[in-house]
Amino acid sequence: MLDWCSCSFGLFSGNNILRCPSRCISSFSCSDTNISYSSGTYAPFLAALAPGVNIIRMLLLGLGLVKNEAMVKSMSRSGDRRELLKGPLYYATTITFATSVLWRSSPIAIAVICNLCAGDGIADVLGRRLGKEKLPYNPNKSYAGSIAMAVGGFLASLGYMHYFHTFGFIEETWNMALGFLVVSIAATLVESHPISTELDDNLTIPLTSFLVGSLIF
Repeated sequence: MLDWCSCSFGLFSGNNILRCPSRCISSFSCSDTNISYSSGTYAPFLAALAPGVNIIRMLLLGLGLVKNEAMVKSMSRSGDRRELLKGPLYYATTITFATSVLWRSSPIAIAVICNLCAGDGIADVLGRRLGKEKLPYNPNKSYAGSIAMAVGGFLASLGYMHYFHTFGFIEETWNMALGFLVVSIAATLVESHPISTELDDNLTIPLTSFLVGSLIF
């Protein structure tokens, strides 16, 4: 499973059609492996190995220390290796942080991963296909994409809340569900702002989810 996570990240992260659904699948697959780990001290770090390896891969490729044009093209939109030092690096770092530090007993980890993977993923897909009506404060974002992100991130968070509850890692409550809704809306608002285009939504979404989640949970 760790090899699958590592490979899927590289194979699909640059494809405009498959990039978002595939990154959701691969990231959720990585999260699923958390269930099989023990409660030992080193379990979170073992589970974070696959996304952690991708951090190193992004740095080596992005800095030009390792040459692999095919991989660079598959993982970037422009074909510029330096692009890997932004979105793909932020993405791998977020998954690694959520797994190794927050682990499986934290609702913040659920909010961070679900808004980044499911929320932003479905927003990109539906935004491209249905996003004719643009937001008044950001012509690069659409109502369809933003609504899809809020709903997708929220529903995925609820799904993972229930999933982790069945294994006894967290308590499933209405207050937690409401908290996930607030975090998803906050992450969507920040993602729709022009600043996310300038910085990178793979940075602003998890950062917002983490900060708002820290205040709520």
